[in-house]
Amino acid sequence: MYRYAKDTKAGDALGEGVGGTWHVLGPDGKWAAAGKGAAPGTGTGTEMQGSGMEQGGGAKEGSKEAPKVALSVRKDAKLGNIVQNAEGWTLYRFDKDSAWPMKIGCVDSCTDTWKPAPLVDKTQVSGVDPKLIGSVKRPDGTEQLTIDCWPVYTFTGDKAPGDVNGQGKQNLWWAVTDKGKKAAG
Repeated sequence: MYRYAKDTKAGDALGEGVGGTWHVLGPDGKWAAAGKGAAPGTGTGTEMQGSGMEQGGGAKEGSKEAPKVALSVRKDAKLGNIVQNAEGWTLYRFDKDSAWPMKIGCVDSCTDTWKPAPLVDKTQVSGVDPKLIGSVKRPDGTEQLTIDCWPVYTFTGDKAPGDVNGQGKQNLWWAVTDKGKKAAG
């Protein structure tokens, strides 16, 4: 666990949601902001994920933290360069969404399996042109991350960081490349 430097008095929770990766823990040890049925890496569980720091390398008070990376690219043996979130979960796009005009096709029960990716700070992106990073307002009023104007999601069927179990699902879901395109394969 970490303490947020900008919390200056008891009860402050200014770090909640910072960079889309930091969350307040509740008295039960689970994230206080956890949403029902959230996908891995989107705000549930009892472990602090997405610290952006090396194992065992927690920042000490008064020291500079390593820069956080909210999105990065990894090389997949079959799919090439694909985008992952801070926790290493693959990001996907959906053929029933559209990029221009931006429209959302994954709503209601679809989001039980495919979790809309939260917004990220463009300065915390590695391997993807920050000009490709954007957002779209979902029908429920929340904001969702877009890459090259395509809404992106994590897949609850991915059981570990680096999994690509959503690739080609229903011939509609595709891992996102570093250029914002559908990964072939």
